[in-house]
Amino acid sequence: MQLTGRTILLGALSVAGAACTWYFNIRFALDAGGAFSLASFVRDGFVNPAAASLASDVSIAAIVFLVWLPLEAHRLAMRSWWVYALLTVCVAFACAFPLFLLMRERRLRQIRTSGRRCAEAAAAY
Repeated sequence: MQLTGRTILLGALSVAGAACTWYFNIRFALDAGGAFSLASFVRDGFVNPAAASLASDVSIAAIVFLVWLPLEAHRLAMRSWWVYALLTVCVAFACAFPLFLLMRERRLRQIRTSGRRCAEAAAAY
């Protein structure tokens, strides 16, 4: 894969998305005595209007991504799109979305390159 400023940025954002969210997830579990309660996690995400605004914003964006993801993956013939859905739910939307965009950039580059090769081969005849 050719590294560009965009792919480096998307890769860095994906790593940061996983690291930042899991830092706070682990702190949440430790504060709760070492156990992670999804019900408590969601409830605490709506503990005040500011937190509720952020939780709602990210939740809606993640749902939009999960609806768009299989459609876009199918359109570009990207295999294993379900991995990004799983990452969204199990790791973080902040990790899965930039990673999908990075791999989408890679796939678009492959399509453009193969299209050029076909056009060059046709022009040679």
